[in-house]
Amino acid sequence: MKILYGIVGEGMGHATRSRVVVEHLLERGHELRIVVSGRAHSFLKDRLEGRLSLTIHEIEGLHLEMDEGGIDLLETVLSNLELAPMRLRHNLGVYREVAEDDFKPDLVVSDFESWAYLYARNHRIPVISIDNMQVLNRCSHTGVIEKGNLDFQVAKWSVRAKVPGAYHYLITSFFYPTITKKRTTFIPPILRPEILVAERKPGDHVLVYQTRAGSEALLPVLKTLPYEFYVYGLGREGTEDNVTLKGFSETGFINDLATAKAVVANAGFSLMGEAVHLHVPMLALPLDGQFEQELNARYLGALGYGSWTPKADADVLTRFIERTEQHEEALQAYESVDNSMTLACVDELIDCAVADVDRPNLLQSKNRGGWVRRRDRD
Repeated sequence: MKILYGIVGEGMGHATRSRVVVEHLLERGHELRIVVSGRAHSFLKDRLEGRLSLTIHEIEGLHLEMDEGGIDLLETVLSNLELAPMRLRHNLGVYREVAEDDFKPDLVVSDFESWAYLYARNHRIPVISIDNMQVLNRCSHTGVIEKGNLDFQVAKWSVRAKVPGAYHYLITSFFYPTITKKRTTFIPPILRPEILVAERKPGDHVLVYQTRAGSEALLPVLKTLPYEFYVYGLGREGTEDNVTLKGFSETGFINDLATAKAVVANAGFSLMGEAVHLHVPMLALPLDGQFEQELNARYLGALGYGSWTPKADADVLTRFIERTEQHEEALQAYESVDNSMTLACVDELIDCAVADVDRPNLLQSKNRGGWVRRRDRD
């Protein structure tokens, strides 16, 4: 089968999990074209370029402008508007290249990416959605999100508009609220191979991963605490009292995560899913303006796998670290699995699409939960 695979480039988690699915599809003998933007493009080229039956196209996508508190919404809008004409010209060129190259995909897979989705709609091709974002739109969050929360409603409508009318939605998640919409299935976090082979050996250090602007302000706070911290994401290396600053290293980071007493980081889904899989307690610091991160963090806290806070100070960090044994206890209830469940669901959906089967509401492959009719739920 010929598959067009769209991957959003804002945030590397989309690329790392898509790599897993793409490699599986190639092993199954499918021919793939990937369209991807941002840093995700170079990541996938480094790891996949040269593979048979695979072509990678770089497209232009939206990007986020950050300030000290998180996302600068005004600057994000203005910057994307300024670049819109150039991006449109570039993406139209890629569209013609794919459309006129006699590729003719039979199916589109979208990891929260609009270019491939629009291509599919224009050519009447089924779309399989694989991402963590649709949990905002296709599930009930009663008891976790207060009724009338405006930030949640805005985020939900934004996600709803992204990949509407897909053949099926696979939602990768470590928490499983009630699904309220048909053609929706939960799958566990999609994990890179390096995480799957990592061995959990709790040590004494706390891993800190910070990418937001202004995160330098956290260093003086860490130095006041009686713990050892390994800090990634600040772009420099060295030792300052009880704080070890580390440069980028995928192998080093995974080892430090697997052997950490706990982890402190933004509430992006990929790292959170890896921490939960490895049973590492986490303190999540959601970025302002990204309600998806706050939702992840709220469920993390509700399940007891960690804690969350909008801003970390010495008292918050101390209370969290002192409670790591309780979080570890709660994490023992989480069943860590490999990617086989997810890939079986992907294969089933492809087989259904090939057979021109009506869009399935429920999958036969083992999964983490699917849609149930309201009267059956009640």
